Amino acid sequence: MTSIKEQAAISRLLSFLQEWDNAGKVARSHILNIFLESNQGKTAPELEQEFSQGASLFLVRLTTWLRITYMTGLCLEKILKSIGIFLSAVSSNRYLTEFLEVGGVLTLLEILGLEKIKEEDKKESIKLLQVIANSGRKYKELICESYGVRSIAEFLAKSKSEETQEEVQVLLDSLLHGNPKYQNQVYKGLIALLPCVSPKAQQLSLQTLRTAQSIIGTTHPSIVDCVLKVLGTMHLEVQYEAIELIKDLVNYDVRFPLLKGLVTLLIPSLKEKSKLPSRMILDSSVLDFTAQLPLFLQQAAAAKTIGILVRGSLSIAEELLHMRVVHALLTAMGNTDHSNSQRLASMTLELFVQMFPLVEEHVRRSMGEELYQLFLSSAEDLYRKIDSIQADILAANKVNVTKDLRHSNPMEYVMSLEEEDKEEEEEKQEEEEKEEEKAKDLE
Repeated sequence: MTSIKEQAAISRLLSFLQEWDNAGKVARSHILNIFLESNQGKTAPELEQEFSQGASLFLVRLTTWLRITYMTGLCLEKILKSIGIFLSAVSSNRYLTEFLEVGGVLTLLEILGLEKIKEEDKKESIKLLQVIANSGRKYKELICESYGVRSIAEFLAKSKSEETQEEVQVLLDSLLHGNPKYQNQVYKGLIALLPCVSPKAQQLSLQTLRTAQSIIGTTHPSIVDCVLKVLGTMHLEVQYEAIELIKDLVNYDVRFPLLKGLVTLLIPSLKEKSKLPSRMILDSSVLDFTAQLPLFLQQAAAAKTIGILVRGSLSIAEELLHMRVVHALLTAMGNTDHSNSQRLASMTLELFVQMFPLVEEHVRRSMGEELYQLFLSSAEDLYRKIDSIQADILAANKVNVTKDLRHSNPMEYVMSLEEEDKEEEEEKQEEEEKEEEKAKDLE
């Protein structure tokens, strides 16, 4: 037989449950306020004691009300926080199982995709998913099997709250660790986030991708294009994370296409320029700088990234020489439409000149002595000192260090320089002849 004390406790529990069942919206909200104030941080045994070994009876009422009302957003934040007290309690496996058995994960994921739901409510949903994911591998797999990665990634891209986005990052990081079956799915989801319009989402995705890359060990081919496009950002914190990821990626099998891609960005292609809005063509006298800005930002960021990589690795510098990086950097230095491209390209070229005598020789010959001395005196400020003719010389350079790198014979090297001299002489003569013809036509 139960004692008088136990009977009184059971009576209080039944009375509480009856009060909940009969309560309206306002009364239930008040009950939740009291519950949240008095039960924060309690363990499962303490909750059972509070509810006379019937805590699950209140939890089932909370989950039922959640499933009925979550689309309306009614008291949603309080309901989710109350469920969180049960799920985050020490020794709460029973509560977790009960919540999952009634489709708790799917409900939480659906909340993330509802437009009418407030950001704070969605944040609480993310926190509950964190608790579930941190409970073990099988729970992480359950979230992923419920198309959770896609829902979570889409929410990260659309969220307007940086605080909420940081909570999403914590969840994605949790899904990466100790989840071998679905870690690749999380990795691909992070790559898919890189083109999104939210700078904070890009920054957090890039940070988490570095962790993912070290866990997975292999790369996805799409990561190269995605991370290079991010270099067109105006947000320095995003650019920083992109460069940090690139520093990691050069140690994987995408090293060659990544380095090649960086060199390519130094000279925006005609194909890329043709994608710009047609209004530029309609008024060619006015440069639509806004339209070209992403290309110029990529150009400047590529120059900066190459400089960072070269400082840390001689082998990378040598590989870049074979990709005609010197020619590309000189071309970027001639871009008078974007001074930051000129400045960063000049500083990076200075590194190559200091590292390789061969590069120094080619750069000196291409620039001419006067311009080269300006370059030596202050590479960072060179863009302020050059005139339009000198900028055109840089932009139209024909430097090709690659062919000389192939020559193992010193005599062949000398001959190649003479050949280059001859080619430059011929080009100058052709240009002079064209100018003379134009002058005659004008007469």
